[in-house]
Amino acid sequence: MEVVKRTRMSPEERRAQLIDLGARMLAERPLEQVSVEEIADQAGVSRGLLFHYFTSKRDFHLAIVRHVSAEMLERTAPDLSREPLDILHAAIESYVDYVSENRNSYVSLLRGTASGDPEMREEFERTRATMADRIVAQLPRIGIAADARVTLGVRGWIAFVEEATISWLRDPQITREELIDLIVTALPAVAMGAASAAALLGGAN
Repeated sequence: MEVVKRTRMSPEERRAQLIDLGARMLAERPLEQVSVEEIADQAGVSRGLLFHYFTSKRDFHLAIVRHVSAEMLERTAPDLSREPLDILHAAIESYVDYVSENRNSYVSLLRGTASGDPEMREEFERTRATMADRIVAQLPRIGIAADARVTLGVRGWIAFVEEATISWLRDPQITREELIDLIVTALPAVAMGAASAAALLGGAN
């Protein structure tokens, strides 16, 4: 990476710059190898100044995780002007494309040592919960009551989405479109009874 020429920034701008540089580095290496020394050099600041904005290396890494999580949620935000099944399909398209474009960062966060840290794990769970809540909020529009069983099923489906997408990235034996269809059609089967799910999907074609 190129060293950024040092310029005067507000505290908010400098902090955002350091997090952005960390997120870029995460695309090339695991989170635990994101170096505060290299980030400080790239930003043209001292290591001591970096720790003025972050209390520790772990705090800096946590800020990177939150940044990447927020970016993914922004990229996959639903277009509520569409019909519910179209919202789901578009959201999954955005998710698969985001993970494909940010494969190293995403796999590092999901599978790396960060998952053993309670606060980072909490951030992952918050991201998953937001994704699940978006889906659950649309279910009543297609006649599915969002009860405890359905909500639990959707949370499980989120884990399936993550695993299926990562497995596909490692060994893409099916097309992107086939992956998206697999993920989309799995949700009604999880959230509804088999017969109801088949009827809904059949009616959507």
